[in-house]
Amino acid sequence: MPTRFQGSPEEVRALNAFIALMRAVNSVTASLAPRRAAEGLTTTQFGVLEALLHLGPQGQCGLAGKLLTSPGNLVLVLDNLERRGLVARVRRADDRRAVTVHLTDAGRSLIQAQFPEHARTIAGIFAVLDPEEQESLRTICRKLGRGLGADRPSTITPKE
Repeated sequence: MPTRFQGSPEEVRALNAFIALMRAVNSVTASLAPRRAAEGLTTTQFGVLEALLHLGPQGQCGLAGKLLTSPGNLVLVLDNLERRGLVARVRRADDRRAVTVHLTDAGRSLIQAQFPEHARTIAGIFAVLDPEEQESLRTICRKLGRGLGADRPSTITPKE
């Protein structure tokens, strides 16, 4: 459903692109939700386990940045994963303020068992796009994400 906003052509085009992007993200996320629920994991919890599996132990702040979540939200996510015995937080000996998050054996077993099916599901969802379209989508999304870097304001003031 396109926007009904009667703005400039640039605004209408950008809003329509935003709506299409968000609807696609919500559709993909919704199709993955039943699997996450069956595993007893939220999307962010799954993301933590996946990041730790593929990147190794991570500091909490770095992990929050990789998952695009706030450090405060990550603390709650880690509390829940730690309560289930899936991750362990370890204070660094050289700097007790710093905490590194590690997968436990149980966490590693769970994510190693679940990730291949997750990858197959994602591949199935994206199969509606041919390989070139998938690569174009990745490139466009990276360009959009990088265009919102720290040096660019999140609110653009219209030209007067």
